[in-house]
Amino acid sequence: MDRVWAIGATQPVSYRIRRTRHCLDPDNSDLADAVGIGTRRTLVFVDSTVMSLFGDPITGYFDNYSTACTVVPIETTERTKNSDTVGRIIREYDKFGLSRRRDAVVAIGGGVLTDVVGFAASIYRRGVPYIRVPTTLLGMVDAAVGVKTGINFNGRKNRLGTYFAATDTIVDPGFLRTLPDRQISNGMAEILKIALVKDSGLFDRIEHRWTTPRGFGTDITVSGPIIDTAITAMLEELEPNLWEDNLARLPDFGHTFSPAFELAAKPKLYHGEAVAIDIALSCLVSLHRALVEQDCFTRIVTLMSRIGLPLSHGCITEDILAAGLADSIRHRDGNQNIPLLTTIGTAIFAQDISLKELLAAADTLRPLHTELCELRCA
Repeated sequence: MDRVWAIGATQPVSYRIRRTRHCLDPDNSDLADAVGIGTRRTLVFVDSTVMSLFGDPITGYFDNYSTACTVVPIETTERTKNSDTVGRIIREYDKFGLSRRRDAVVAIGGGVLTDVVGFAASIYRRGVPYIRVPTTLLGMVDAAVGVKTGINFNGRKNRLGTYFAATDTIVDPGFLRTLPDRQISNGMAEILKIALVKDSGLFDRIEHRWTTPRGFGTDITVSGPIIDTAITAMLEELEPNLWEDNLARLPDFGHTFSPAFELAAKPKLYHGEAVAIDIALSCLVSLHRALVEQDCFTRIVTLMSRIGLPLSHGCITEDILAAGLADSIRHRDGNQNIPLLTTIGTAIFAQDISLKELLAAADTLRPLHTELCELRCA
C-alpha cells in the first residue's frame, strides 16, 4: 500500500522599521542596536554615491562601536541590478567568512542596493540576517518597507526575487538633504500611489503643502505627517498579505505597465517616474469609465506635474502597452487585477481593460503632459 507523508509548518516573520534622526551620529545607538554591534561582526555594503557623501561618518560610526567591521562600496543602478552584482556581493560574504547567524550584513543606499543585498542575503546559505538603511525617499517609503527582494533578469524588471525580511530598517530623513530634486519627485510617486488608493487625507496634505521644487522642505516632508503616514498606509496593506497569496493588491497601483516603461525608456525613467505614468494612464481609464469626475482627475495630474512627475514618455507605444498588460496578467495568475480609482483614497480592481482603452488614454496624455510641463516651466 502506498504511503503519503503530509507536512505542515509555519515560520513566524517579524521585523522592525524605525524612523530616527542622525543615525550616523555616534551618540545615536539606533543603528548599533539594530546591528547588535559589540556581539557581531558586521559587513556593510554602501552605495558608491552614498559612500562619496557619507563615507567618513559611516566608517566613523562603526569604528566607534566596533572594530569587527568591513565596509564595501558598491555601484548600484538599474543597469547593475543583476546576477553579476549579486555574485560580487556573495563573493564578499565568502571573503568575510560570514556566519549564518552570528554576523550581520548592513545595506546603506537606495532601493536598488537594498534589493540586491537583500536578495543575496536571502540565498546565501539559505538566509543570513541583514539590516537596511535606505538613503532615498523611494527607498524609505517603498523599497525598504516590505519583505520582497528582487533583481532584473532577461530584460525583465525584478524577474528573480524572494520574500525575505530584513531584521531592521532604519529610516533617517537626513539623507534626503543630498538628493537632487528629481530623486525627491521620484520617491513622491510612491507616496502618491498609496495616498490615491488608500488615504485621501495624505493626498490633501501633499496637495496643500507642496510649494517648491523640493516640496515642503526636508524636515516637514519626513518628520511631519507625510512619510510616517505613507509608511503606515503601506504596512497596513502589506502586513496581511506579505507573501502575496492574494494577487489583488492595492500597492500594485501604478505597477501594471511601469516595469515595461522603466526598462525600455530612452532617455531613462526612474522607477517612480514610470509609476507616475502608469498612475496617469490608470486614472484616465477611470475617467473614461466615469469612475471618477473630471475635477478629480485634474487635481491628480496637476499635483503630479507640480511635483515634477511625467505623465507620458516617448517609449509608450502600442507594443509596450500590450507587452506590459500581458506580462502583468501572467504575473497575477491570469487576472488583470488593475486598481482603478473610484475617488481619491479608494479603488476597485478591473479585469476587463482593453488595449484600445489604454491607447486612447496614452494618446490623451501626450498633449496634456506637454501642456502641464510648459505651465510648470513658465
